[in-house]
Amino acid sequence: MEYIIRPAVESDWPEIKQIYEAGMDSGLATFETKAPSYELWSDSETSYCRLVIEAETQILGFCKLSLVSKRPVYSGVGEVSIYIDPAHFGKGVGQKLMEALIQASEQQGFWTLEAKVFPENEASIRLHKKNGFREVGVRERIGKRDGVWRDNVLLERRSKVNGIH
Repeated sequence: MEYIIRPAVESDWPEIKQIYEAGMDSGLATFETKAPSYELWSDSETSYCRLVIEAETQILGFCKLSLVSKRPVYSGVGEVSIYIDPAHFGKGVGQKLMEALIQASEQQGFWTLEAKVFPENEASIRLHKKNGFREVGVRERIGKRDGVWRDNVLLERRSKVNGIH
């Protein structure tokens, strides 16, 4: 199957939202329980490197970076969001998308990428580690989802292109 990775556009939102909702429904992807509007999801002040991966005009996944802070000192630190349509798990889609996101982030001047992943989401943790992320630690009981306290594994990747090495 031939994949195309390109910037996300507003007309992609229905498919992006559907994939995001599948992630929410899994209970493994996010604390969120309701998808945001397109305007909130694509906020140009805090959201960068919004990409989709598609095959035969069907979107199979998406990713984006969100600033971890609006403070200028953290302008090169982005939080990774990456979601794959469950029908395409295990087919290398996440790997291709992650590679493209890392390249796009470095072109945008990001020097650190971080991800916060539920410990039960072992596939996501493996994907991040395969792409140079290291486990910084576990943030215990960092937030509630459906009234239940959940942990997050904090992962971090430092650019070999941007920043001080």
